[in-house]
Amino acid sequence: MSKTKWRILYLSLFLLLFMTEVFIAVYIHDEFIRPYLGDILVVVVIYCFIRVFQPIRCRFLPVFIFLFSALVEFSQNFDLAELLGLARNKFVRIILGSVFDWKDIACYAAGCILLGFYELLLYRHRLKEK
Repeated sequence: MSKTKWRILYLSLFLLLFMTEVFIAVYIHDEFIRPYLGDILVVVVIYCFIRVFQPIRCRFLPVFIFLFSALVEFSQNFDLAELLGLARNKFVRIILGSVFDWKDIACYAAGCILLGFYELLLYRHRLKEK
């Protein structure tokens, strides 16, 4: 598949998953989907967004996404939105979060492990094509 087709695929996935994340954030207030599935899904959203611009394999992308996600989560200990003067902006509060939780980091790790397996499958598939 050409780079352009991969970009279109990842852009489509990004938009679909981003809308799903927004739907979960706005309408789902349960004890499983929003706190766990939503956190696993957010790393996939980030992955798809990056892949729009970098459609070919980046071996450690899932690791980089995990580190970024964990950094954002740890920043909640310091109330980063408040430090940046953006605490009143609801969108920023949703993106940055407001409460540190180790379970969130575990969900990010789970999502990135799934992405790592996906990367491995893609790599093996591309080797077979050559």
